[in-house]
Amino acid sequence: MVFNLKNLRCALYMSLVMTVGVAPLTAIHAAVLPEDRADVMYHAYEGDGLEVSGPSVLVRKSYKDKVSVWGNYYVDMITSASIDVITTASKYTEERKEKSVGIDYLTGKTSMGLSYTNSEESDYSANSVRFGISQDFFGDLTTLGISYARGWDTVRRNGDDTFEEETKRQVYRVDLTQILTKNMLVNINYEGVTDEGFLNNPYRQVRYLDTNAARGYSYQSELYPKTRTSAAMAVRAMYYLPYRASLKGEYRLYTDTWGIDAWNAEVGYVHPVTDNLTIDLKYRYYSQTGADFYSDLYSRPDEQNFLARDKELSTFTTHTVGVGASYEFTPTWLPFFKKGEANLYYDYIRFDYQDFRDASEVGVAPGTESLFGFDSSVLRLFVSFWY
Repeated sequence: MVFNLKNLRCALYMSLVMTVGVAPLTAIHAAVLPEDRADVMYHAYEGDGLEVSGPSVLVRKSYKDKVSVWGNYYVDMITSASIDVITTASKYTEERKEKSVGIDYLTGKTSMGLSYTNSEESDYSANSVRFGISQDFFGDLTTLGISYARGWDTVRRNGDDTFEEETKRQVYRVDLTQILTKNMLVNINYEGVTDEGFLNNPYRQVRYLDTNAARGYSYQSELYPKTRTSAAMAVRAMYYLPYRASLKGEYRLYTDTWGIDAWNAEVGYVHPVTDNLTIDLKYRYYSQTGADFYSDLYSRPDEQNFLARDKELSTFTTHTVGVGASYEFTPTWLPFFKKGEANLYYDYIRFDYQDFRDASEVGVAPGTESLFGFDSSVLRLFVSFWY
């Protein structure tokens, strides 16, 4: 099933990318190829009755300091009894498998990268191709990166062999990184995304007032527009402190043609405890408005041209507190490897919804149920080896 997993997977995926480098969105680093390494990871998410866990393996190898190839295998094992599921369906389990391959090429101060990703589950197939190029300027103090990605997905519905829809996606990204001082680095990023095709969930339903129904409301299938365009701008900075520690900050704005406006701010601190052990602390706040066509409860069936009750399209905020630790070691028992690193990261996330209500409550009038909210956790454990 799809339900609310798409947005969750994006959040988990970005978190994993920033930490591990799995199927990287910014896989090319100007003037220097990524190091030869292998990552073995276990990830787990739990929140709102949804559990997602699984392994991932990433292997990268370079040739003559000009070409670097990589491959990644990633698995999600999903069990869901979220608020959407328990109110309109039943608990389910499924598995998603993702495979990615890529190649990076370095010539002078120019890096180019090409990658392909395929993801398969019982009712959803996703494919994407990405190309990126980056260039150093002004004595290697400035790096400009540009990338383009194109995706094509097939949406199915379990139990209905006649249902099959297509989705197409294009992603445009520009990154500008500037070394301001010997201790400070700033990155400015723009990302534009266009989606076209079947963009809603084939299972999710919206609810509307119905005096003939025992609970005071009934359900009908949701219906989204066939297109969506979004834009996001982010500014990130890192300041290196004299004692090998660093401060990190991010501010990001987002808007789209569905009427959603969002922003988030994040601060982080990295502190070396010993020569081998480093701890990482962070706090992130996120806030968004709801989509123009979203409603928790409609007054009648087919009230609008477009209908949505996905809580990820509602008005909500999140607070994230994260802590992590990295330990470097020399794997003397594995002579083929130069060094190793063990990493453990944990994020606690609180979701609070301002216009999405808990429809599982009984004995209350429709539209007066408690506002929904839940706590979740993300665990990432991985070991890296350089060779």
